[in-house]
Amino acid sequence: MADTVREIERKYEADNDTQLPDLAGIGPVAAVAEAGTEDLDALYYDTTGLSLAADGITLRRRTGGRDAGWHLKLPVAPGVRDEVRAPLSDVPPPELTALVRSRALDQELVPVVRLRTRRTVRVLRDAAGTPLAEVAEDAVHAWPAAGAVGAGESGAGRAGARWREIEVELLGEGDTGLLDEIGRALAAAGVRPASAASKLARALAETGQGRGGAAAPHTAGPDGRRADGSGKAAAKAKSRAKSKGKAAAKGAAKGKGKAAGAGKKGQTAGDVVLRYAYEQVRAIIELEPAVRRDLPDSVHQMRVATRRLRSAFRSYTKVLDRAVTRPIGVELKWLAAELGVERDREVLTGRLQEALAGVPGTLRLSPVDARLRIWSERRRAGARDQLLAVLDGPRHLSLLKSLHAFLEEPPLRKAAGRPAPEVVAGAVLKDYRRLARRTEAALAAPAGRERDEALHGARKAAKRTRYAAEAARPALGRPAKKFAKRTKRVQQLLGDHQDSVVARATLRELATQAQRAGEGGFTFGLLYGREEALAADRERALPDLWRKVSRRKHRAALRP
Repeated sequence: MADTVREIERKYEADNDTQLPDLAGIGPVAAVAEAGTEDLDALYYDTTGLSLAADGITLRRRTGGRDAGWHLKLPVAPGVRDEVRAPLSDVPPPELTALVRSRALDQELVPVVRLRTRRTVRVLRDAAGTPLAEVAEDAVHAWPAAGAVGAGESGAGRAGARWREIEVELLGEGDTGLLDEIGRALAAAGVRPASAASKLARALAETGQGRGGAAAPHTAGPDGRRADGSGKAAAKAKSRAKSKGKAAAKGAAKGKGKAAGAGKKGQTAGDVVLRYAYEQVRAIIELEPAVRRDLPDSVHQMRVATRRLRSAFRSYTKVLDRAVTRPIGVELKWLAAELGVERDREVLTGRLQEALAGVPGTLRLSPVDARLRIWSERRRAGARDQLLAVLDGPRHLSLLKSLHAFLEEPPLRKAAGRPAPEVVAGAVLKDYRRLARRTEAALAAPAGRERDEALHGARKAAKRTRYAAEAARPALGRPAKKFAKRTKRVQQLLGDHQDSVVARATLRELATQAQRAGEGGFTFGLLYGREEALAADRERALPDLWRKVSRRKHRAALRP
C-alpha cells in the first residue's frame, strides 16, 4: 500500500565554502540537534520525452536513509508537494505508475538520472523539545542513467554534475512563517534560493538532457500547475505560428499558465478559445491523480472540466474544427457520466438527509433514516472500483491521447485568426438564442413531465451559454463576466428544479420499498410534497428572472 506525506519545504544552494549560520534563536527555535549523516542513492524514472519532469513530477527509487523505497512527488502549490511512497521493488510499482498515467499515457517509464547524495541532517526544536523543522545539507552528484537520452553508452561513466543544496522542511503542523525567518538567516549568510524546483530538474538541465524545455526549472503556479509555458506543446505551438503565420497558435503557446488581460489588443479568437480549452484539458490531466487518490471534491472538479471543454467545442465551432472535436466531445460526455455516478448519489443522499433532518419526530412514522442509508449504500457499493476501472481502461487512455494530441496540434479553423471580440461575442449570442428558445418553450409547456423535461433542456442551454461567456471574458471583459453571472442565476434556478425532479423520483422509489417491507411510506410522501412545492416555486420564479436576464441591453453590451 502507498502512503502519502505532505512535504512543505524551501530549497537553497550554496558554494562549498559557505558556512551555514547557527539557527538557534530564530523564532521559536531553541536548539539545533545533529541527526546524523546519510548516503542516498536514487534512480529517477520518466518517459523518454520527460513527460513527468515537464509537469514538475518526480518518480524515484531510492536506497539508503530512513525512508528507502519508491517516492512519487506531486506538486500541490509553490514549495508544497505530496510525496506518495511505496516499498522497494525492482520496477516502478503499479500504485504509483497509475498516478502518472494521465501524463505518461502508455509510454514506458525508464531511468533518466541517477543521484548520489551525502546528506547531513539537523533538527530544529523549540524549548519543549518539539521538532519544528529539519535542515538537510546535501552534497549531490548527478549523472544520466545508463540508456537515458544524452547518456551515451554508459551514462554512469560520465563526470556528471555536482552541487551543494540545502533543504528546510517543516515538521508536524509547523508554521510557514518559520521557513521565512530561516530563509532570511540563510540569505544573510550567503545562501541562495535554489535555481531549480527539484534535484531532478537541475540534474536534467546540467547533464544536457532537456528537450523542448521539458527539463527547465519548474515554477509552480498557485494551483501547482506550470507557470512558464514551456514543454512540447508550447514549442510546437510556437513553431506552428512561425510556419503558418497563425497568431492564435502563437497566443496559445504564450497563454499557458498566464491570464490574458481582458480586452487585450491584438488577441485573436484562437488565442482566447485555446486558452480556455487548454485550461480545461490541463485540469482533466492534473485532476486524474487526485481522483485516483480519492481527494475531496476531485471527482466533481474533473467532471466540471470535462463539461466545460465539451461545451467549448460545441460553442466555438468557427474556431475549432468539429470534425476533430466532435469525437473527443463524445468521449468527454462518456467520462462525465462515469464520474457522475458516485457524485450524483452523494449529492442526492445529502439532499434527502438534510430534508429528513427537518422532519419532526412525530412525523417519522417508519425507520426512514435506515431505509435511506440502505438505498444509498447499495448504490455506493462498487462505484469506487468501477471508476478506477474506467480510469485504467483502454477507452480512457484513448481519450487522454486525444487530449494530448489536441494540445500538440489544435484543430484551428480560418476564423481563429480573426479579432477575438467579434468571433467570441457571436458564439455567446448564438448560445443565448438557443437558451431563449428553450426557456420560452418551457414556459409555454403544460405542467407535468413535459414541462420538467423542457426546463431540464433549458438548464443545459443556460450552462452552455454561461461557459461560453466565461471563455469569452478575456476578449469582452466585464460585460462577459456580468453576462455569465446572470446566466448562472438561470442555471441555478433550473438546477434546483431538476434536483427536485430527481429527488421526487427517488422518494417515490423509497416509499415503494418501505411499503413492500411493511414500514409505511408516509414520511417519504411528506418529503415528496415538499419537493413538489419547491419545484412549483422555482417555476413561478422563472418568468420574472428571465425577463431581467433577457433584457436587450445585456446582449448589446457584448457586441464589439
